Amino acid sequence: MKLVIIFGPQAAGKMTVGHELEAITDLKLFHNHMTIELVHPFFDFGTPAFERLVTLFREKMFEEVAGSDLYGIIFTYVWAFNSPSDWAFIEKTKSTFEAAGGEVYFVELQATLDERLRRNVTPHRLAHKPTKRNVQRSEENLKLSMKTHRLYSHDGEITHNRYLKIDNTHLSAAETAMRIKQTFDL
Repeated sequence: MKLVIIFGPQAAGKMTVGHELEAITDLKLFHNHMTIELVHPFFDFGTPAFERLVTLFREKMFEEVAGSDLYGIIFTYVWAFNSPSDWAFIEKTKSTFEAAGGEVYFVELQATLDERLRRNVTPHRLAHKPTKRNVQRSEENLKLSMKTHRLYSHDGEITHNRYLKIDNTHLSAAETAMRIKQTFDL
């Protein structure tokens, strides 16, 4: 069982790369907006009920997948490195898979702000993430999160032996996915 966590700031290409990686491996994509979009019609983003349900759905999915005979999954995540709760979430998720004998892979995507703003409005992104369709609000959130959260790791901060950092500003999603597949022999 394999868990590939693709993380980076909003619109760095996590979901799109995840779709490409899914297409060239036996991994299944579980992008973070799958739970967000499920809960959002009922509870506003950031409310206690929203946070509780999103977390619960993700944890239960991880537990079921970790105990299954699937080859593995790809999970995408905006990891705020200055948030202890984000570190705890990543550690708990990693532990769920490792306790079941699984292997965990970390992939950090980086892209320039200009490229992220361009990607923020692509048809692929908007088709899969209804909550991003208010483009003005989405762009404001993207910029605000850069001021309130540290969205990139420091050199040496992630010590996991299966870790890859990619600046994909000038790479296609297919090129990025192929680099991930080849680096980790997926």
